[in-house]
Amino acid sequence: MAKASKKISEFSLVQGYLTRLSGGLAVGVVKICERKTGSVTDEELAKKLKVKVTEVRTILNRLHYAGIACYKKTKNRKTGWYSYTWAIKPRRVIELLLEEQAKEIEKLESKQRFEKDYTFFICKDRCSTFPFEIAAEYQFKCPACGKTMDLADNEKMAKGRNKQISDLKKEVEELRKIS
Repeated sequence: MAKASKKISEFSLVQGYLTRLSGGLAVGVVKICERKTGSVTDEELAKKLKVKVTEVRTILNRLHYAGIACYKKTKNRKTGWYSYTWAIKPRRVIELLLEEQAKEIEKLESKQRFEKDYTFFICKDRCSTFPFEIAAEYQFKCPACGKTMDLADNEKMAKGRNKQISDLKKEVEELRKIS
């Protein structure tokens, strides 16, 4: 039950996603927005993060484009300037992460099916791995470093791929629990 009280920004998977999406400061922006009960202005965020307002606006706009951040625009009657208050949609972060993870799992499973049907050769320095046909075209020499390629351990590759898939599926289950 402790997981339910955990904020979305506390999950390393979410932090990695936000960083990939909007840069390193995105996690800080989301944390501040989560702590506030209402919306927060871009100026407040910039002050708390000790960065320029333009940097915060860039992050917020990227998050907004992904549907993670939403804003309310109000006009100051005295100055005529617009002010924006921002809020974060935690469920949208989870939705996007689940989509990303599902694509990654499908990609890995597809790669796993491909690897099951072929014999692979790997460079001694492990900089390249190729199916037999392509390795033969390169005369079993690595195109990157020129070293000889040896027969790869397909069983070991399959176990590694299985672990990757299993780990991703566990992450997906964890995300579903917090949504």
